[in-house]
Amino acid sequence: MNFPNTLSILRILLSPIFVWLFLSGSVTFIQLSLLIFTVASLTDWYDGWYARKYGFNTRWGQFLDPLADKILTSSALVGFYILNNKEPMFFGTNEFIPVGILIVIIIIRDITLTAVRSYKELRGQEFRTSLISKAKTFTQMTYIFIVIVFITIGVTFRDSELSNMVFAFLYSDINYYILFTITLLTVLSGIAYIFETREGVDSTPA
Repeated sequence: MNFPNTLSILRILLSPIFVWLFLSGSVTFIQLSLLIFTVASLTDWYDGWYARKYGFNTRWGQFLDPLADKILTSSALVGFYILNNKEPMFFGTNEFIPVGILIVIIIIRDITLTAVRSYKELRGQEFRTSLISKAKTFTQMTYIFIVIVFITIGVTFRDSELSNMVFAFLYSDINYYILFTITLLTVLSGIAYIFETREGVDSTPA
């Protein structure tokens, strides 16, 4: 197994560890969860760069890399859902569509289309990433990272003005609306992929 694929497997293995630490309730463990998520996210960038630079673009890697990405982001979203169950004020009070449903939509779309993409790539088909998929991926990853950072800041500097500010955001309707917008982008990118495929233009469902 080559080095980029090893990093992808490492990302998969780190995902449940991240969730366990993130939900532990321990300040130290939550800080470690941020570190682990950051390291795992960086391996995503590095293994892609390494594979391109040194010619390790294998079909197995094309399958494993996006799968590892989606497992990592899905793990974080599941962590947010569990946290929301523990603290109902998380995501505010105006959930016109329950947070759990939004997260399930994101996870099902990401895992399903990533599986379709990986299957077609294993058959030798090439793809390009659509603009809306790029926007979805960037927005999703940025949001997840910010929420993890804010929670880490909140528990680390508890009862400080900074902590109050970040928790005010996390417990606000704005946080919910951002998640809702990301869900909408996720659905639209999936619809766009379906229409592009019907028209004979394969785009990568990132």
